[in-house]
Amino acid sequence: MNNFFYSLLIGFSSLVLGSDPTHRATKKTDTLPATALQPYGRSLINNQQQLELISSAAHVGFSFEGTECQLFVHTNQDHNYLQYELDGVYQKRLKVLGASQAPLVIMAPRGGKHTVRLYKATEAHTGPIAIEKITGRKLKALPNAKAPLIEFIGNSITCGAAADPSEVACGTGVYHDQHNAYMAYGPRLARALKTNFVLSSVSGIGMYRNWNSDGPTMPQVYEKIDFQQQNAQLWNFASYSPQVVSIALGTNDLSNGDGKKQRLPFDSASYVATYVGFVKLVKSKYPKTQIALLSSPMINGKNRTLLQNCLTAVKQQTDAGYPTDKPVAVYFFQPMQAHGCSGHPSVEDHAILAKEIEPFFQKLLQVKTEPARLP
Repeated sequence: MNNFFYSLLIGFSSLVLGSDPTHRATKKTDTLPATALQPYGRSLINNQQQLELISSAAHVGFSFEGTECQLFVHTNQDHNYLQYELDGVYQKRLKVLGASQAPLVIMAPRGGKHTVRLYKATEAHTGPIAIEKITGRKLKALPNAKAPLIEFIGNSITCGAAADPSEVACGTGVYHDQHNAYMAYGPRLARALKTNFVLSSVSGIGMYRNWNSDGPTMPQVYEKIDFQQQNAQLWNFASYSPQVVSIALGTNDLSNGDGKKQRLPFDSASYVATYVGFVKLVKSKYPKTQIALLSSPMINGKNRTLLQNCLTAVKQQTDAGYPTDKPVAVYFFQPMQAHGCSGHPSVEDHAILAKEIEPFFQKLLQVKTEPARLP
């Protein structure tokens, strides 16, 4: 008789727990489709209704509850990289495999509600990272902050290329294994000033010539959605309205290339003329923006003076051509001995660069800041 009542009690308890809606909810998995996300940076929704993050540090945000969520992502490369913040704190890079069907899992140290910001660590030429969906509990897409926007146009330095050998040592792996766009000077500066940002940057690119070729240069690819000259798809510049457009191009124009391919001496007249034309192009996209020209921290000696003189000439010619617009602002970096891979700034070097230019951009934006958090 006792065994009978014991069995009956167990069965009744199981029935009650099984019918408890709170208990069932803890096991429920929700799905957030890629089309619900609100990206910042160059991106698109492809034919499969996946969100492709294209440009360096293109990013999305979402929230979830519990201790984990799953990212269903892929790339058309052998591998690529995302990186993320959890509850406002930077975590790490995540390798995205081209053919992998397994999700990337983001773990939280405790339950409750959490926010995630995903960033593309690599650049447009590395290939897009496609987000199919996100699964987890009580998922919700996060809106983008209403704040001033800075667009950073540049080369590999702006990309954060070759900056982070913490996982793959310099000289090993492939080029994008050391990319870390989140830690590049532009995103760091934007976080310090509490502004939004987009990166329009390509490794090796220049204004009138590239590191080891005559083109295609930034003026030739800037309007392309992925900075690829052969792509017919153009970027929709009405997507954003930056308060400041920062242009940092000249390092590759002044370089000697690989020392093997024949390369003519730097042509300052061509550089200045092309630069002035490019500023005109940018102004046609953003008529009310403030243009800021940055020199290169990687150039020293006579070339540093030469670049500064060229940028001054660009400012003078642009200001003369647009007398009613805001005058072009110019900033000359202090020379730097880079500690990253292949002569690039390291993650720590980018922190120094961001701190150096913070007062300059703070004045342009006319924003007040608290003591900066520069991870």
